[in-house]
Amino acid sequence: MFIQANIMNPEILLILLVIFLLIFGGSKIPELAKGLGQGMKEFKTAMKEDDAPKTEVEKKDSEKSTPA
Repeated sequence: MFIQANIMNPEILLILLVIFLLIFGGSKIPELAKGLGQGMKEFKTAMKEDDAPKTEVEKKDSEKSTPA
């Protein structure tokens, strides 16, 4: 019978951490975390810029560039 494993089980998380360390090595992990953090920061700023209300000039420019 198949037993469904809970991914949040501490034993499984420990095994995944060991595998992750073996694959990437201890010196590479801070670089990966830094890159991930920078990517998330850029994504958040892009989302905020996209949500910002458009000015009248931007609205007119977008209307002109849209083909009819």
